[in-house]
Amino acid sequence: MRMRTLPLLILPALLLGACTQTQAEVERAQVREAGVQEKLAKELAGLVPGKPETCISQFPQKQSSGFGATILYRVNSGLVYRSDTVGGCEGIARGDILVTRTPSGQLCRGDIAQTLDQTSRFPTGSCSFGDFVPYRKP
Repeated sequence: MRMRTLPLLILPALLLGACTQTQAEVERAQVREAGVQEKLAKELAGLVPGKPETCISQFPQKQSSGFGATILYRVNSGLVYRSDTVGGCEGIARGDILVTRTPSGQLCRGDIAQTLDQTSRFPTGSCSFGDFVPYRKP
């Protein structure tokens, strides 16, 4: 009987150990995030943040780019909207396609977007938009 309970006691410990990150993994993630934040800061350099907006128009078409969980929509050289998303749309940074479905022609806080692989068209993630903060040239 004792031999049967031993594996049952070891199993939770093994599962818990599989879920923890090593110090090296944590450090790599921190370095990666610092690099993303540096690229984002360069993209927004020289622009001044304005009052957050709940929705932005989808038209005219805007160029989107991803920086970790942040999506930038470039309207023109003097206006960029920033939305910090919740979920998993980080694939935009590697070239995944961002797909939105909105009946109003606007992107709004809380709307859900999906990312697709460019080649296979398989879904790679989804996220919901945060507020849209306009960054303008002073």
